[in-house]
Amino acid sequence: MKLYLKDGTVVEGESFGSDRSVTGEVVFNTGMVGYPESLTDPSYAGQILVLTYPLVGNYGVPSFAKATEGKPDTPPFESRKIQIAGLVVSEYSENYSHSTAKKSLAAWLKESGVPAMTGVDTRALTKRLREHGVILGRIEHVRSRRSNIGFADPNKENLVARVSPKKKRVYKGGRVRIVAVDCGMKENIVRSLVARGATVIRVPWNHDFTKEPYDGLLLSNGPGDPTMCGATIENIRRAMEKGKPILGVCLGNQLLALAAGAKTYKLKYGHRSQNQPCIDVRTGRCYITSQNHGFAVDAKTLSAGWEEWFVNANDGSNEGLRHKTKPWTSVQFHPEASPGPTDTAWIFDEFIASLKK
Repeated sequence: MKLYLKDGTVVEGESFGSDRSVTGEVVFNTGMVGYPESLTDPSYAGQILVLTYPLVGNYGVPSFAKATEGKPDTPPFESRKIQIAGLVVSEYSENYSHSTAKKSLAAWLKESGVPAMTGVDTRALTKRLREHGVILGRIEHVRSRRSNIGFADPNKENLVARVSPKKKRVYKGGRVRIVAVDCGMKENIVRSLVARGATVIRVPWNHDFTKEPYDGLLLSNGPGDPTMCGATIENIRRAMEKGKPILGVCLGNQLLALAAGAKTYKLKYGHRSQNQPCIDVRTGRCYITSQNHGFAVDAKTLSAGWEEWFVNANDGSNEGLRHKTKPWTSVQFHPEASPGPTDTAWIFDEFIASLKK
């Protein structure tokens, strides 16, 4: 099995996933654990994921317990299938051990039709991605019927439309009603809101949610270029006319900024890990956060009335926004974690509290 990069680099390894060839954007994640959560995160749609932690697969994969109607799916899965295009690791552990494990990572990948390769110098590969920036690539398997598949840029596709649900779903909780625009939403966002006593109305990315009765609006995470989500951005603008509380998460941070007239740009290699330090500009406190995104808000393009809430301690990029007078906030990271630290879960508490005022 070989990984071809568009710059001419060729990386060889051994297959432990599906016997398929795929193309996508090659990105890296520096987290140490959490591969069931990361692999099922819809924000990874269209991407070939390189895990920098050397040992992967040692705790296997638990069984998927499908949720009953009206309740979110159970942890640790963040959607109902593997979302990545392909996986690259340094050392795959065939022997796994965990109290909840029901199958190996390899078995799960094969069942899902996702190719994976091991025996790769992921340190060298990650250094190349950091120096060059994320790059298009393809995994080719010798037994695949597809070969010489070329390179395809997933960001030229509306990836949100690919991963967003086709119909509305309701999760009954308390009296507070939150419309959650699912642009590729992680399940733990729904769990976090329901656990705090909210009823969540989960709608597709292009659903006209302005016609729904709600107390607050949540804009979810998701994959790809936020400018592809024209219908969502227009609906957010219309929702802002109502003045009700809004919370954006990850892609939701970018969508809220675009609706407010700001611009976004593509990061060199993105932020994908569970160890990203973000500073609250109001207090100076630094939080360790879970992240998965390749685009960011250009804070210099924010209009009057908006201010930065968080900034990344590593590169100074925007990590959150606040409106100075309206109840509109957003964060570029994942307060729901899964995987990663729960240090910023209080953001959901503040959002729920704003709905009860």
